[in-house]
Amino acid sequence: MPVELPPILFPLVLLAVYVFSCIKILPEYERGVIFRLGRLLPEPKGPGLVFVFWPIDRIVRISLRTIVHDVPPQDVITRDNVSVKVNAVVYFRVIDPSRAVVEVENYHYATSQLAQTTLRSVLGQVELDDLLSKRERLNAELQTILDKHTDPWGIKVSMVEVKHVDLPADMQRAMARQAEAEREKRAKIIHAEGEMLAAQNIQKAADVMSANPVSVQLRFLQTLVEISAEKNSTIVFPVPIDLLQAFLKRP
Repeated sequence: MPVELPPILFPLVLLAVYVFSCIKILPEYERGVIFRLGRLLPEPKGPGLVFVFWPIDRIVRISLRTIVHDVPPQDVITRDNVSVKVNAVVYFRVIDPSRAVVEVENYHYATSQLAQTTLRSVLGQVELDDLLSKRERLNAELQTILDKHTDPWGIKVSMVEVKHVDLPADMQRAMARQAEAEREKRAKIIHAEGEMLAAQNIQKAADVMSANPVSVQLRFLQTLVEISAEKNSTIVFPVPIDLLQAFLKRP
């Protein structure tokens, strides 16, 4: 004979299935923004076990982890009218999940677009030399502007880094010539300073040797010894007239 189930068993099974379907488990890095009958609950739920009573509740999961966004290359005209391509990376995270859902439609897309426009506007106000040499100041300025504009969305921009500046080929060659000229100038200055120091030392040595004429003869003989060590077949060496004065004097 077939066994008849109690009539109350079917509603209990449906209730159990409904309760299990209302259970949501959120990991440590996520929060759940709950809308009950279309109205936002005061505090986001999670992490852990969360009950979402369908169909009166709707949950939106928000990750609290830091998001690394690579800003696409932007065409920037610097203050001194040089056209360059600049890309950057933006580090940001959600600090208020409720505002990130309610205040902006898509916080990731909005932050990306804001980063692109801010990058073009800020870097367009500086000269090329500042763009290449003052990266830290520009990064700090970009981070401050982005953080100020994303704060109403519950977003915290922690860091902005300008990664690469792509210069035109003509500008690269001009900068290479400028660097070469700068190094040549420094080399000439160093060579001139060396010549000046050598002349000063020679003058001091001449003053010391002029006090005793014998020292000139000793220096002459020492120079001959140094030249003879090279084993040259022919040596042309000027003889100071002071060494011949003793032979030119009449007895």
